[in-house]
Amino acid sequence: MPAGAVAGGAGAVAGGAELTVVVLSPTDPMTRGQLRRMADLARDEGYRVRWEEARGGTTAPFHTIGGLAGSLRRADRIVMGDPFSRYVQLLLTITRARDLVVVDDGTATMEFVAQLARGERLVRWHRKGGRPGARDLLFAPVSSSARRRLTPSDRRRVEVFSSMPVTDVPDGVTVTANDFAFTRARFGPPRITQSADLVGTSLVETGVVDGDRYVEAVRNLAKAHGATRYFAHRRESAEKLHRLAAETGLEIVRPDLPLELIARRGPIGGTILSFPSTVVHTLPLALAGTGVRVAVCDIDPTWLTDGASPRAQGFLSGVTGTARDVHRLAAVSPA
Repeated sequence: MPAGAVAGGAGAVAGGAELTVVVLSPTDPMTRGQLRRMADLARDEGYRVRWEEARGGTTAPFHTIGGLAGSLRRADRIVMGDPFSRYVQLLLTITRARDLVVVDDGTATMEFVAQLARGERLVRWHRKGGRPGARDLLFAPVSSSARRRLTPSDRRRVEVFSSMPVTDVPDGVTVTANDFAFTRARFGPPRITQSADLVGTSLVETGVVDGDRYVEAVRNLAKAHGATRYFAHRRESAEKLHRLAAETGLEIVRPDLPLELIARRGPIGGTILSFPSTVVHTLPLALAGTGVRVAVCDIDPTWLTDGASPRAQGFLSGVTGTARDVHRLAAVSPA
């Protein structure tokens, strides 16, 4: 029987026993670079990779959707990486697959499951609370259709595969824990250094945290814990990273692979400092048994922007509070 998958940044479509990974390429250069490297790793593991310039111009979506339509209709299984992606939601309206799997180790997974359980429209947590824009209203029928397809029924099985803690799981949804066993077996163990590394976040870019407050927090955190390197999030702006380098003295590293793989390959600091993000859940799993200490610094409410979602503080606190095997740091204070 045909099988298949599709995902937000990367995904797959397959026939028979052969799995084909489909990359719906974004426009952001750093994300594209990471996906290129991950595509190479997938090929090394024996998978076929289909790279789609899905956002490469006005006609690109039509070519992508047209090229994938046949495989999507034949697929028995669809695996997706980002159920909030409008592109993925649009592709979900094409498939008749009886088996849908969401594979994502991001914090958005927690919100996706909660929204699905409440029957709400699928909206990324940092946008929740704002009024729907014209594009949201135009896309609403597609989004509603995708939400219905992601709701289990007698004709459809839905599974979530993630390392993130999820609560209030909807009836019929199967949750399978990702313990990063493959990552640990495939990469490392890493060489551990005596210094600390700091992991960046894109909360400034998403409009949640004030830029000046963030830079001050990074400077104080690095000074307090002797951090020497700053691993940038792929969505952090070049301007902010230049400022961080100038004002904190940190070496800015823009990883060409997800941080879990970078950390397993090493070298990596004996202490990894982070703000609330996916890595406070994934790094303890990827680095289990290495002795590396993962520490998280909560976001102070005074750092939030006026435009931040009303749910931002609670959501970020929940990300930290549900993390296992991490150390919580005292709030950093001005020097």
